[in-house]
Amino acid sequence: MRTLQGYMGRYLRIDLSSGKIAVEPLDEVLRQMYLGGYGVGVRILYEEMAPKEDPLGEGNILAFFTGPLTGTPALIGSRYAVMAKSPKSGGWGDANSGGYFGPSLKFAGFDGVVFRGKAPSPVYLVVQDGRAELRDAKALWGKNVYETEAGIAAKHGAGVHTVSIGIAGEERSYLAAIMSDGGRAAARSGLGAVMGSKRLKAVAVQGSMDVPIADRNRLLKLRSAYIAAASEQRFYRGLQEYGTCADTARKILVGDAPVRNWAGAGSVEFAAEKAEGLSGSSVTAFQKRRWACYQCPIACGGILSVKRAELRPVPQTTDSHKPEYETLAMLGSNLLNDNVEAVIDVNNICNDYGLDTISLGATLAFAIESFERGLISEEETDGIHLRWGDAEQLVTLAEMTAGRKGFGAILADGIEQAVAQLGIDDEYGMHVGGEEVPAHDPRLTPDLATTYLLNATPARHTQGSELHQPPGLVLPLDRAKAHSKLANLAHVVNAAGLCLFGYLAFDIDSLPAQIGAVTGLEASLDDLDVIGMRIETMRHMYNLREGHNPLNRSFPNRLAGIPPLEKGPLSGRTVDYMRNAREYLRLIGWDTSTAIPSDKSVRDLGLDFLIGDLQQLRATSSPAAFSDR
Repeated sequence: MRTLQGYMGRYLRIDLSSGKIAVEPLDEVLRQMYLGGYGVGVRILYEEMAPKEDPLGEGNILAFFTGPLTGTPALIGSRYAVMAKSPKSGGWGDANSGGYFGPSLKFAGFDGVVFRGKAPSPVYLVVQDGRAELRDAKALWGKNVYETEAGIAAKHGAGVHTVSIGIAGEERSYLAAIMSDGGRAAARSGLGAVMGSKRLKAVAVQGSMDVPIADRNRLLKLRSAYIAAASEQRFYRGLQEYGTCADTARKILVGDAPVRNWAGAGSVEFAAEKAEGLSGSSVTAFQKRRWACYQCPIACGGILSVKRAELRPVPQTTDSHKPEYETLAMLGSNLLNDNVEAVIDVNNICNDYGLDTISLGATLAFAIESFERGLISEEETDGIHLRWGDAEQLVTLAEMTAGRKGFGAILADGIEQAVAQLGIDDEYGMHVGGEEVPAHDPRLTPDLATTYLLNATPARHTQGSELHQPPGLVLPLDRAKAHSKLANLAHVVNAAGLCLFGYLAFDIDSLPAQIGAVTGLEASLDDLDVIGMRIETMRHMYNLREGHNPLNRSFPNRLAGIPPLEKGPLSGRTVDYMRNAREYLRLIGWDTSTAIPSDKSVRDLGLDFLIGDLQQLRATSSPAAFSDR
């Protein structure tokens, strides 16, 4: 077995309880079987974490891992993954982000960092050119992200890149994100709360080491060729001009984006003139300059400058990162809000406090509808009369939620926890397995329902589905086979350290070609499909061991069109998502009631060590008792 390139070949182990730091080699078998990112991470956590650990306890492991393409000229190798047991779902949790932290971690000499335990007092980790040290963070504790990043830069130099939590993470809000570069968010799964529970304020990295590449000249030629070809595509040009908000207005009108907590139709309740208020041109009207992640030719990000006149008592000018499509939809049409300045303002609040904008928008929509239907009153909301489309109220509620103040303390842990605290029906809560649903509608894209229900991290739009079809990819006509291929390739993308746009904007051949040029692993798409299925199985096994059968997750009736909408582009549509899910499970050799993989399915993936765990699961598991709502 030859050594793959693209790796620094080692990772850090940090025991926060004792302060001990160790360097571990990144095993070559892990590289070959799982590539990197959460592929490597899930194998480590599965083997080293005891089942049933408290997600906010000392026994949870928090890990950051890059992929082999991270920090290379690959298109677009800027990503890192963070993973732990999720306080939201109670099972496997991961999140993914771009920017400069992932590449800089490799330049500092390491592929990843694994944290155990809980620090006696707040700390941050500094990693510089192969050296690592825990520093006192008491002076940073109680500060938000912007101030934290500035404080660390002032101490360690402008070339340092950090991941950090704001006050939301310190307060262990289940909506807390892990932030970098002032506006890049590893937002889902509530992992900012895990970081806060460990009293880990930040990880700061800085380095000058080179990432070894098997064939740099080949990689650079591939990069040039694929960029030249992609520059003719509408998708690529739209991202360059507007970023992910390019198609926001269209997505609202065709039924992809949520309207009024998924109960409305864009063309009816949020028609063209309102949708235009959230369009790419409406957002970029405030843009000062474009912003790009490491080595990215697209530069879909942007820095905005907005003078506040209406939404705050004192007018101010604030520079902030451009809101993404998800943010615009979840805080815009989902709340019947067409005030783009309010969305920009709330996005800025979330970036500073470290909060997931998707879950915030979903939780606010749940609260407004529950208030409207008389399930909660002004007594619970601190006298606030919740209403749709109120831009000023949106900003107020965002600040309250981010800081766990008043009614915001009830909202700060998301829909499932709010339902429990309020003691009300969660019929109007749009979540799957505790994770709030993102801004893409399964009634428009039915395969999404399979992803939302079955993925190890439920309700995720960045996992494989019909949304993710790169140019040149030929899919099987069979629905289950097509879903399997899309799911597995998305795992490869995430494990390799690529941005999804680097997958969707360039021909599918770019994926194996770039992996080959960087690592020396000459793998076909079929070979990569196997790696993706291996990662899928490991994440799923983590959940099964925690007692989580995805078929037992409740699924919002609205997302399945039960009852169907009566008006708009999705009128009359329903999705038989349980049938689709079971077709997929049958195809991959997992039981259609317990979701337990067959012995053959894991042996075919080289995961024979799981056989004993499978036997134990079969002896203790019950068939799914499926319920919808």
